[in-house]
Amino acid sequence: MPLDFNPGSLLIAAGAIAVALGLWWKLAPQGWPRFPLGNLPGDIRIQRDGFSFFMPITSCLVVSGILWLVQALLARSGR
Repeated sequence: MPLDFNPGSLLIAAGAIAVALGLWWKLAPQGWPRFPLGNLPGDIRIQRDGFSFFMPITSCLVVSGILWLVQALLARSGR
């Protein structure tokens, strides 16, 4: 039986997951594991007097890979 997703339900689920991850990131106590996104090797961070620049190259690649994997699994389960 193929799964039938409509775009609205998918966006609501994605938003709920994003809110849950954001709350975890913000409210997790210091001793609890946190997601290392933004602090991975390959993320560029430049800080100088009156200027800061941040480009999360590696973090974007990791998130992109995870989203691709989820999409591929959902597409395969719909066959």
